[in-house]
Amino acid sequence: MKYNVLGGTGLRVSQLCFGVLPMGPNQFGLPPEEGGLLIKEGILRGINFLDTAQSYRTYPHIRKALDSLKGRRDDIVIATKSAASSYEDMKAAVEEARQALDREVIDIFHLHAARVDAAVFKDRQGALECLVDSKAKGIIRAVGISTHSVSAVRAAIEVSEIDVIFPIINIEGLGILHGTKADMEQAIRQASQKGKGVYAMKALGGGNLLSDREGAINYVRNLPGVSSVAIGMVNQDELEMNLRIFSGEEVPQELAESTIREKRLIVQAFCKGCGSCVEICPNMAMEVVDGMARNDAEKCILCGYCAPVCPEFAIRLV
Repeated sequence: MKYNVLGGTGLRVSQLCFGVLPMGPNQFGLPPEEGGLLIKEGILRGINFLDTAQSYRTYPHIRKALDSLKGRRDDIVIATKSAASSYEDMKAAVEEARQALDREVIDIFHLHAARVDAAVFKDRQGALECLVDSKAKGIIRAVGISTHSVSAVRAAIEVSEIDVIFPIINIEGLGILHGTKADMEQAIRQASQKGKGVYAMKALGGGNLLSDREGAINYVRNLPGVSSVAIGMVNQDELEMNLRIFSGEEVPQELAESTIREKRLIVQAFCKGCGSCVEICPNMAMEVVDGMARNDAEKCILCGYCAPVCPEFAIRLV
């Protein structure tokens, strides 16, 4: 496993970041015990970087892994995020993470702002101030932003308080907002040159780029400025496959075939058509038709952000 220092944070992270989103109740719904065992195995195999969020509801999975690794807890870098916009709501989110993960200090805490443009720093000024204060108090190590927007990345470069940027980027440019793939590549490079730590999301386009998984992953991991790539994993075969790719080892054909699975977004019949999913979707892939939410598969990158905001729990990614 290769390791890189994340910008000016001093945090040394594995090039493969364990994305914990899909094992949570918004997607595959692994029990915390099962998810914790998989995370633990990844850590024992060299992954020291985990990415989660308040809305993913996967803190229990990470906690199970950490509790079973008593002697190595402090070696693990954890990034989380919250969509909170006010100072008080972000303060509560930081405390929730500290308590749920049993960590005095959270390594990276992001503004969770997938579809928001450069206005995010004005619209969520209170939340940003809270993270800056939390860093000054020593309860988080780095302040970040998680985004699908080129304009938000460009704005973050000029915000001195932002230490880490977590942008979407993939070989097909799927899901990128307010600019092109080339624009995002340039923004990532500029962010790194300015000393920001950059790690990337959606290298596989939410599962849409599995036909050439190695090519898609290697495109992102070799981009100038990218220190780590977050990839979601929910079983042993996926973990083994990604460890082999990031270690430069050959991937057996049988393993490659066993890890190709088609994800689907399902809107269940008890949907009430409130439109919460429409408002949150970063790719404008949701709409309400005849009182029911409907997904446009051509626009959807299967990010799963719609599921946790549904008040009826009518949306699942499977």
